Amino acid sequence: MSFLIDPPWLYANGRVLAQVAPPPARRKLSAATLAIFLVTSISLYLDRPWTRPIWRLCRARSGRDWMLNSGVLRLDHEHPGRATHAVSAMLFATYPLWLWLGLRHAQD
Repeated sequence: MSFLIDPPWLYANGRVLAQVAPPPARRKLSAATLAIFLVTSISLYLDRPWTRPIWRLCRARSGRDWMLNSGVLRLDHEHPGRATHAVSAMLFATYPLWLWLGLRHAQD
C-alpha cells in the first residue's frame, strides 16, 4: 500500500462493496477494509518489522520509502521532516473519504 496506490484502491473497493454486499454486511466490510488499509499503511510508514515482507516485495528500501515514493518519487524517506509527517497524516485522514466516494458513486 502506498499514498499513490491507496486512494484509487480504496475507491475501487468501495464500488465493489456497494455492488456486491447487502447494506448490513457492507457496513461491516467497509469498516474492516478501512481498518486493514489504515493499520497496514500506517505500519508501513512507521517501518514496523512485520511489514518487511510487503515493502521488500515492492522493492522498496523500507515501509516509509514505499509509502512516500512507491518506486516513482524520490522523497527523503530516511529523514522526513515535520512537513512530511504532517502531509502524511493528512493523507491518512483522507482514506475514509476515498472508500466513501467509491461506495457513493457505485450507488448513483
